[in-house]
Amino acid sequence: MDGSVAIALSNVRNQVSPAEWQARTDLAACYRLVNHYGMDEMVANHISCGVPGEHGTFLLNPYGYLYDQMTASCFVKVDESGAILFDPTGLGANKAGFVIHSAVHMARPDVDCVIHTHSLAGMAVSAMECGVLPIAQSSMRFVDIGVHEFEGPALNLDERARLVADLGMREVMILRNHGLLVTGTSIAEAFNNLFRLERACQLQVMALSCNTKLVMPSAEAVAETNRLFMPTGERRRGLLEWPALLKRLDKIDPSFRD
Repeated sequence: MDGSVAIALSNVRNQVSPAEWQARTDLAACYRLVNHYGMDEMVANHISCGVPGEHGTFLLNPYGYLYDQMTASCFVKVDESGAILFDPTGLGANKAGFVIHSAVHMARPDVDCVIHTHSLAGMAVSAMECGVLPIAQSSMRFVDIGVHEFEGPALNLDERARLVADLGMREVMILRNHGLLVTGTSIAEAFNNLFRLERACQLQVMALSCNTKLVMPSAEAVAETNRLFMPTGERRRGLLEWPALLKRLDKIDPSFRD
């Protein structure tokens, strides 16, 4: 990092609102957690969140930082047209990241955070015709999962319409032959959704690798378990765990707050 970038990053907190700084801190924490749990892929993939009080704008990672290098100061602020409004690092944002994330933020005002990953388990399940199988309680958190067929790297703006049509009002979606996409009403909820979906994919890859017949639960049991796991207004998923996860990050490396 050259001196001019270091100076720019040191001034970010004074240039944004307290609400935006909190969003930036939580977003940096989310990137660090995705790295901690082994769900990142070098500088690829992206996590975004809306900017509080600024309709139509959201924060994306600078294209060139690893996930464990993300800090509250580094994020690029863009609008739905792709215009860069604030870029402290000068690196810009990944175009595919803009296409995918702007599509969801434009179509889903209920969504504050979007996460897209290329984890090994997620990519493996994305190539399985069966989709995510409800083979254990952990896999039943999501039953209605969207599927978006592979169109190559998401670089064309016209793909946005198909992305949001395939997602609908769901929380999560499989990007066929590509990876996972999850949403949340908060950063904490989106990370929780990713963690749960990733675990379901890991479990499925492990179970199928055993080369034995799987026992499937009844449709009634799956539906009831899914109902009990669905988030509610009083108990949005991920909110209980988030403070503990932040404590874990603070113990490992608190620089995400910079």
